Amino acid sequence: MVDYSEMPQNKILCVDIKSFYASCSAVMLGLDPLECYLAVVGNLDRPGSVVLAASPRLKKEFGIKTGSRKFEIPDDPRIVVVDPQMSTYLRISTEISRVFNRYVPKDAIHTYSVDESFLKVDGVSKLWGDAASIAKKIKDDIEREFQLPCAVGIGPNMLMSKLCLDLEAKRKGIAEWTYNDVQTKLWNVSPLREMWGIGRRVEKTLNSMGIFTVGQLARYDLEVLEKKFGIMGNQMYWHAWGIDFSNIGAPIMEGQISFGKSQILLRDYKEREEVNHVILEMCEEVARRARSHGKAGRTISLGIGYSQDEFGGGFQRSRTIGEPTNITMDVYRVCLDLFAENYAGKTVRSISISIGNLVTDSEFQLDLFELNGWKKKELGYAMDRIRSRYGSTALLRAVSYTAAGTARHRAALVGGHKG
Repeated sequence: MVDYSEMPQNKILCVDIKSFYASCSAVMLGLDPLECYLAVVGNLDRPGSVVLAASPRLKKEFGIKTGSRKFEIPDDPRIVVVDPQMSTYLRISTEISRVFNRYVPKDAIHTYSVDESFLKVDGVSKLWGDAASIAKKIKDDIEREFQLPCAVGIGPNMLMSKLCLDLEAKRKGIAEWTYNDVQTKLWNVSPLREMWGIGRRVEKTLNSMGIFTVGQLARYDLEVLEKKFGIMGNQMYWHAWGIDFSNIGAPIMEGQISFGKSQILLRDYKEREEVNHVILEMCEEVARRARSHGKAGRTISLGIGYSQDEFGGGFQRSRTIGEPTNITMDVYRVCLDLFAENYAGKTVRSISISIGNLVTDSEFQLDLFELNGWKKKELGYAMDRIRSRYGSTALLRAVSYTAAGTARHRAALVGGHKG
């Protein structure tokens, strides 16, 4: 048993705007977000384009949800299909953050995503009342000023507030969990993928170990979980007990463990050289992200997804190198090797690349066989400074000007979609 008296006893709100993109678009069209049938689709001109968000009624009555495809949306006159307005969504998200700032200082707010935030309300109860009262005030403000529906979960730590949100508050509007609710509300959760932080692949592995509920996970041998999953096994075990020591502003899980990028290509790529061009563009972006955080990585991963016309499939492979890197061409060479070793010659429709096994980029290992290695490293940072000042398209590789390149097109997007 866990002694909860020694655990964090905060009051944390997890605020979520329901179907944020769809709700914003509904309000802009003068529709009721909870009553209309609306889908936000990445590109209206492509039947296979992904549904980015669906209104609650569209989800419930037609089964259309995030990740569905445009061609799956029924031909029903009640259904409205719209392009994303990413810039507007981001502005609304910023304005909602200002609502939070009315009740708590900025350092007590953690924006987890564009539609979800954590607020630590300890210390403001004398001004605004208890956590439930503050949650209701914030919910009322958002619904009155933006006409957007929201839900609020309350817990003693970030994890518990998030679990409360996902498992109860999204149905009730506002709910609060304490440590006393762990065994009665959290341990009964099944299937395991409904537990925040557990995906289908991990769920399948846990099921093979005889673990089907969160309660069974909490009572499992910790050493066995750590041996099987490493640090993730330790985290899953303590999360099953509702334990989380994260501070506001810190990620709930293990922090930034990799830098990656993935994209669904605008068309099928049938030529190996074309795929190589996109891989180089993506390596540039992934390496830039690592440099922007002062990190370098030893493990490079490449994922390739084949076209549905060839029955899908693909591969995901990783390679760990001797010295950490954030140099574009180093990452690119590893990705090319992984691609050459695993490519089945099929049509490619999606690509993902990441750098993991991160270390601080504060040291450089001299290599007798590459005396100018440090110049390549400095060149990357110099290019980043130019792009930061003049825009992401100020410097592009020649492959971006070929028919296969996607960088120029994506530079005009916000969050990967139309602004």
